[in-house]
Order: sequence, then structure tokens, then C-alpha cells
Amino acid sequence: MSNYPGRIITKNPVTISTTQASGIWTLQQALQAIKSGVWPGIGSTVSQSFTASGYWTAPAGVTQVDYLVVAGGGGGGRTAGGGGAGGFLTGTALTVVPGTTYAIAVGAGGVGNNTDGQTGSAGGISIFSSITSAGGGGGGSYNANGADGGSGGGGGAIDSGTKSGGAGNTPATSPSQGNNGGTGGGSPRSGGGGGGASAVGANGNTPGAPTNGGAGGAGTASTITGSSVTYAGGGGGATNGPSGNGPGGAGGGGAGGAAGTANTGGGGGGNINDVGYSGGSGIVIIRYVAPVISSVTFTSTQSYTIPAGVVSVDYLVVAGGGGGSGGGGGAGGFLSGTAYAVTSGNTSTITVGSGGAAGTQTSGNASAGGNSSFYTLTAIGGGYGAGGSVAGGTAGGNGGSGGGGNLGNTITGTAAGGTPTSGQGNAGGAAISSSNPGWTTGGGGGAGSAGGNGSNWDTGNVSPFGPLGGLGLSSSITGQSVMYARGGQGYWSNTETGNATSNTGNGGGGSQTRNASSAGWAGGSGIVILKLNY
Repeated sequence: MSNYPGRIITKNPVTISTTQASGIWTLQQALQAIKSGVWPGIGSTVSQSFTASGYWTAPAGVTQVDYLVVAGGGGGGRTAGGGGAGGFLTGTALTVVPGTTYAIAVGAGGVGNNTDGQTGSAGGISIFSSITSAGGGGGGSYNANGADGGSGGGGGAIDSGTKSGGAGNTPATSPSQGNNGGTGGGSPRSGGGGGGASAVGANGNTPGAPTNGGAGGAGTASTITGSSVTYAGGGGGATNGPSGNGPGGAGGGGAGGAAGTANTGGGGGGNINDVGYSGGSGIVIIRYVAPVISSVTFTSTQSYTIPAGVVSVDYLVVAGGGGGSGGGGGAGGFLSGTAYAVTSGNTSTITVGSGGAAGTQTSGNASAGGNSSFYTLTAIGGGYGAGGSVAGGTAGGNGGSGGGGNLGNTITGTAAGGTPTSGQGNAGGAAISSSNPGWTTGGGGGAGSAGGNGSNWDTGNVSPFGPLGGLGLSSSITGQSVMYARGGQGYWSNTETGNATSNTGNGGGGSQTRNASSAGWAGGSGIVILKLNY
């Protein structure tokens, strides 16, 4: 028998639940559950609205979302059917995979028609994950039936008889995404209203109706954003009769003679003897509970949304380290701080710099590391380790920390180390040779100290010969102390076998042997870590 979280005594361990926490918990157990984001009621509700096509990446810890997907409304007809509303689909607990990026399509409103016997164009489809809403059907022009769609377009006017409205919920979904359009008629010429998410469009010339033009079908209200908003109303039919055009359906449907409202999926209104009116564009809204988390680590470039309730972050931003050639590569720039103000719900791209490619000592320089960034903070990639055999030598590359310099075989003089970026690192070591000329190099600068100078080939340098790279700096932002942004050692760097470790920002080591045609080592990629403050 043992004591487990939420129970007094039990012989079986209990899984921490996000929906219940009955029993007796110690303070430590409760705090651990809260920190892990599994304490009931703890977490922030995030609602994101997309009014144009784009992308959304599921945050860490988010495995399901509620959604509203509304397609673009159909365009109205010339004489005189109203456009159908865009398909309206909503639901809860749709499964998503944390870290996965989902393409989001927001349908455009359909264009009105100006040719008898045809219909307005259909609205564009809207998509999120496996959910696809169909565009609204176009309203019929004179002597044309309304088109099928998410909701059907209203039938066009005709001198005698009727023209049918388009079928809604096409293609069929369960629950239904829309309704049928109303029929159009004559004497006087009157178009049917476009169907809406919750009601069919009214028929033109309905006895006792307040207008000759058919009213657009009503849309459906949603509270997914926290407020009640109605979407997907049908467009009103137009008429040349005395009672006037039909009103648009609640939810953005355009009245006869008016366009549908943008980002509602409302159908466009019909017109008389002129081009019909455009439907309103669609919208996609997702809502989810973001768990309370203490920190988040980025090892590659991606989009990130600041969770609700977060007011500031502590940060570590390390750029990619420079590659080594003869001289060691400079470490990536190192930026660290606390209480950096952020805005909950804001989405931005977090960039993680790549490590610089290695160079070959006889043929030239290595490559600099890539920059890493978060909001306005940019850490500069480490400077390249110098290579080549030119008169006067080759200076190390500038960067977050500077790369080591390089003097080619039989060349005397001084090849300076690269210059660091202020506040992000240190200078690379110089290559200095006044006698016994041979391949002489400097170590790459690190976040904690400058790279070592190399002098007179290998004389006086720390065994095994190569000048040391600069020291890195430790960070405990994750709760554990980890060293980042160390400079690469200069050539004959037998302690630097292999490329620098990924996501450290370390500089790559220089060529490992006195065979100057051998290559150095690549720098390590950068990293971004945020500690969230609520």
C-alpha cells in the first residue's frame, strides 16, 4: 500500500488527470501538477482567428482543438437570386499533433454574375486539418436556377413559372453545413434568397411576404471566440416589384443590391438588370487550452505563439558557431536575459541559426554560422575560421565571436582574429609568426573569453599544439547548467575531433593534422530557449 497523488492510501498508482483531482494532495504534488500543465482548470484558453490563408503550428502540449470553418459566400445573380452562404462547420476536440504545422485555407467570396441564364460564382472553400467547408452556391441570374453549394444560391427571376434554388449541404456533411436556396419567380421578377447555415432562403414573390425579393436564410451563431457572433447568412434576392429587395440573412448575408460581409461567409445579394453582388469571404477560428509550461526549447526555426497569461520571458538566444579551417571557428553570439516583455497571443518566427561549414586550410576560409533570433533579439553567427596561404595571412571572420586567424606555410607576420559583436562574444585569436615559419593559426573566440593566439608554428602553444578556443558560458534557464558558445581550437586541434555539437553554438575546430590540405570541422547549430513568466 502506498500514498499516491490525490489519494490517502492505495495499492495502485493513479494517473494525474486534467479533469479531476479528487482526494488529498500535498503542496509539492499540486505544484508539480500545475507546473506540468495537468492540474484541472490550469492552462490558458487561446482563440486564433484566420481571415486569410496561412499556417498554424500546434503548440507543445496541445493535442486537440475546437474549430469553426466557414467558406466564402456565393455571388449574387443578375436578375436576381441571392448567393448562398459558405458552408458552416464547427466542432470540438479535433485531434492535432503538437509541433505539426497545418495549412489553413480561407475561401474568397464568389463574384456576382452579369449574364442571363448563368449564376454567380461559387465561394471558395475553407480548410483546417481534415475539415473542409464548401463555398456557397451562386445566385441564379434571369432564367437560371441557383447553384448548389455549402448553402444553395437563390433561383433567378423568370416572367412565368419558377426557377429552383440550389441545394445546400453539397457535398453532404453531418451535421449539415448549410441549407437550400429559395425559388425565383415572375410578375414581378423576383429572385429567391440564398440559403443560410440555419435556414433555407425564402422564395421570391411569396404571398404575404414583406418584400418581393426572397430573404436570405439566417446564419448560425458561434461563441468560439468568447463572444456570440453569427456567420453564414444567405444573400437576399432582388426584385423590380413594389415591395423591394429581400434582406440578407443574419450572419453577413448581403441584402438584394448589396455584397456579403467579409469574413462571415455571407452570400452576395442579387441585382436587377445589372451585375450581382459578391459574397463575403470566409473565416477559420480555432480554440484550444494551452497547458501552463515553464520553458520551451527551439532547436530549429519555427513559428511560436505566446500562450495566454504570459507577460514576460527569460531568454537564451545562441547563434550557430562558425566553421573551422586553419583557424578555429568563432562561437555563435550569446544573448541571455530576464523579464523580456511579450504579448500573449502574438505569433512570431523564431529563427535558429545553422552551424558554419568547414573549410580546408590550404584552400580558404570556412563559413560563418547563421543568426538566431526571437522578437527583436538577434544573436549573430560565429565568425569563420581563416584558411588559405596568402601574403600577410588571413584574418578570422567577424561574428558573434570572432574566428581564428591563419598564416599559410612559410609566411611570417600577424593574421588577426575576427572582431566580436558587442555584448555577444569575444575576439578570435591571432596567428603570429616571426621565425620558423609554418602553418600558424588562432583559436576561435568564445562567449566567455577570447580565442588563444598561435605563434611561430607550434612553439609555445598548449599541447597538442593548437591554440585553444575561447571559453563558453553556462546557462541554467532549463533548471540545469549547460555550457554554450565555446570557440573552436586552432589547427593541430586533436581535442576537437568531429564537428561541433548541434544546438550548442560552439565554433568548429581547425584542421586536425599538419597535413595542411585536411579540412577543419563544422560549427554547431544554435538554440533558443524561453522561460515563461505568468
